[in-house]
Amino acid sequence: MTVAPIAGAAGPGGSSETGSSETGSSETRSSVTESSVTRSSVTGGSETVSFGDRLAERVASRESQVVLGLDPDPARLWPDALDRADAPVERAPLAGDASPAARAARAVAAHCALVIEATAEQCVAVKPQVACFERLGAPGWGALADTVAVARRHGLLVIADAKRGDIGVTAASYAQAFLGETPTPYGPVQGLGADAMTVNPLLGRDSLEPFVTTARAHGRGLFVLVRTSNPGAADIQERELMNGGAVSDRLADLVAEIGGAGAGAAGLSDIGAVVGATAPGRLAALREHMPRAVFLLPGVGAQGGRVEELAAAFAPGRAGGLVCASRGIVAAYEHAGGDPATAAAREASRLRELAWRLSA
Repeated sequence: MTVAPIAGAAGPGGSSETGSSETGSSETRSSVTESSVTRSSVTGGSETVSFGDRLAERVASRESQVVLGLDPDPARLWPDALDRADAPVERAPLAGDASPAARAARAVAAHCALVIEATAEQCVAVKPQVACFERLGAPGWGALADTVAVARRHGLLVIADAKRGDIGVTAASYAQAFLGETPTPYGPVQGLGADAMTVNPLLGRDSLEPFVTTARAHGRGLFVLVRTSNPGAADIQERELMNGGAVSDRLADLVAEIGGAGAGAAGLSDIGAVVGATAPGRLAALREHMPRAVFLLPGVGAQGGRVEELAAAFAPGRAGGLVCASRGIVAAYEHAGGDPATAAAREASRLRELAWRLSA
């Protein structure tokens, strides 16, 4: 199926919601959880809008399938981020804290805000790599929350690239931390408020069920690792099984089985799949296994993936594939020269136009 543009859709280069570039205020932190995941029902109550429907609407309105990957390296930040991080800001997180962790976290938050500000009009979502923030300790988690809030102000969905996987209470805790809330005797504690997160399925179906339960209760989504973009993916994911097919085929079947109940009106499931853009030869076969899953397609740019080879991902419609680029956008100025923000915006725009044409 195809996704029809919704009324008032902005064309390429159209405006998007913008906000202050200041990072880290307490007001910013309180806006992390997006509230527009329910809508009034005909009976006067409310119903949770499926992640697939929210994504389809957002792709249509922004006319973009580009996901901005944020993998901040404190040693390779945009130059302006360092200046912004040390500028005095009232209510900034850890203001006055001169420890390396606090200063690095402020710089990382400033860097991510600058990148988002430069490219938001060309993108539909951001995908922060959680480990890049966690390595800075508690200040790093604060920088992640600030980055989510900046993305929200620019109208972008947030996909937490966490690749979590476990069972029982541990899996449920991960899900609460990223997608939901944790009940306590003192009241609920809000999690990060991501719209979706990546998960590792290798512990089996029961390791995914707590994530699915929390995601559906809050109108969120999951992207299950099926065929990843790294060179070593074939070591396990392409191993043949005794009953035929590869490990990635079985993982794809699992995604389809679990995701069937989560398909929305747009025909897309709330359970998607991570399928590397570096393995375009597997796209068509995996699409047959997962006809309703949204494909999150990392590896475009620095890892060698090419948008032109991803047509099979868009079989369910324009929102059926999300083109992810991190270094290809953020570090574009290192190859093209000039201002980092201008180079990033130009590369994000190029990818947006390629993907939109390909999915027509």
